[in-house]
Amino acid sequence: MPIGVIIDALSVLIGGIFGTIAGKYMSENFKKQINMIFGACSMGMGIYAIAPMKNMPAVIFALIIGTGFGLIIHFGDGVNKGAGLMQRGISKFIHGSENGEMSQEEFMASVVTIIVLFCASGTGIYGALTEGMTGDASILISKAILDFFTAAIFATNLGAVVSVIAVPQFIVLFILYLIAGYVFPLTTPVMIADFKAAGGFLMLATGFRMVQVKMFPTADMIPAMVFVMPISWAWTNWIAPLLK
Repeated sequence: MPIGVIIDALSVLIGGIFGTIAGKYMSENFKKQINMIFGACSMGMGIYAIAPMKNMPAVIFALIIGTGFGLIIHFGDGVNKGAGLMQRGISKFIHGSENGEMSQEEFMASVVTIIVLFCASGTGIYGALTEGMTGDASILISKAILDFFTAAIFATNLGAVVSVIAVPQFIVLFILYLIAGYVFPLTTPVMIADFKAAGGFLMLATGFRMVQVKMFPTADMIPAMVFVMPISWAWTNWIAPLLK
């Protein structure tokens, strides 16, 4: 049962509804300051996930290779294009924003941003794969708390469209959850620990983006999640014995 996936999607659905209703009571300063806390929480989750790392050189190598691959194939651009297609589908049912001062162009750009944030974030992908492989829903449940408030903040300007994004979010995360079930029998505890550490680096980078310290290419870092397990296995079985 994908408990974490369900809870995360529901948090966006409910948070969007809450923000649509309560948005007029929130000040701009409140929205800005609370987003800083979201970033700090994401960084804290990342550090927690990195701590049990077994093969630091393997994880760092996977991050470099994976991010380089993502940049070469323009993976981040592909994610944005996919979000754009989702946005066009959603806009057929919901038009405009709750904020009369926001132009239609700004509205569309913001919708694409939150589709990427909720459907293709490193934390979400990592959390769904982790739950599918180990049954541990804690990453997605922690993310759901952040997503509830993030959805509420975005909904104060964008309105009910934020809640609708819970549908494609659930589909994407559920597919990843199912795929992970087939991957888990091929893994070892060391590979899982290094996989979590790579996801932790993505969460750390996401936190820096949220507080606008540095705009890391988090979408282009996602391929590292594919590279880290085989590199961890190769390091443990081929390279580490040579260093003893």
